Amino acid sequence: MLTKITSYFPSLTETQKQQFETAIQTYIYWNDKINVVSRKDISNLEERHFLHALSIGKFVHFAHQTHIADVGTGGGFPGIPLAILFPECSFTLIDSIEKKLLVASEVINSCHLKNVSVLRSRAESSKILVDFVTGRAVEDLSVFVQRVRHMVRPGNRSSMPNGILYLKGGDSIMTKPIKGIVEEFPLSSVFSEDFFETKKLLHINPFS
Repeated sequence: MLTKITSYFPSLTETQKQQFETAIQTYIYWNDKINVVSRKDISNLEERHFLHALSIGKFVHFAHQTHIADVGTGGGFPGIPLAILFPECSFTLIDSIEKKLLVASEVINSCHLKNVSVLRSRAESSKILVDFVTGRAVEDLSVFVQRVRHMVRPGNRSSMPNGILYLKGGDSIMTKPIKGIVEEFPLSSVFSEDFFETKKLLHINPFS
C-alpha cells in the first residue's frame, strides 16, 4: 500500500513501514468520526498528507535529540509522519482543538510512537522551547511566524539552523514582511506528482 512513501524513502525500516501502514489505517478509521482530513482527500491520504509532511525530510536532516513543535497540527500533520521518519527526535503536537488532538493521540498510540506528545494550547501561550517549529499553511504566514518565533531557541546542530519550517501552498497568504532570512524549496524538485507543483517548504531563521 505504501507505494509512494517507500518509493521516495527506500531506506525505511520494517518498523517504520508498519507504522506508516498503521497510521494511514487509523486515520481512515477515525476520519469517519472526527473530520481531520478533507473527505475528498481521504483517498489521497498517502500523497497529499503523508508525502507532503515527509517532504521536510527531503530538505532537512534533524540531528539526534532535536525537539520539534508542530503548531496547528490538527490531526497530526506534519508532526506524526516526521516522528516516524525521525525516531531519534522528539515531537510536540500543539493545537487548541481537543477533538483533533484526540485523533492524533489515537494514531500515536496505534503506532506505539514514544517520541511524540500532544499539547492543547495556543502557540502564543506555549512556554516550551524547541529547535524547530513546523506548520502547514495554517494561517497567514507572517502571523504564524509572529505567534511561534518565541518558541525557537538558537542552535545549529541539524543540516539547517534552528528555525521555522513552513509548508506553503500556491495560494498561501503573507500580509507583512517576515523578520529573518527566508529560504524557499520547491517540493516539485523532489516529488513528481502534480499535487506538489506549486507547493514549497520555507525555512525561516528568526535569528538572522
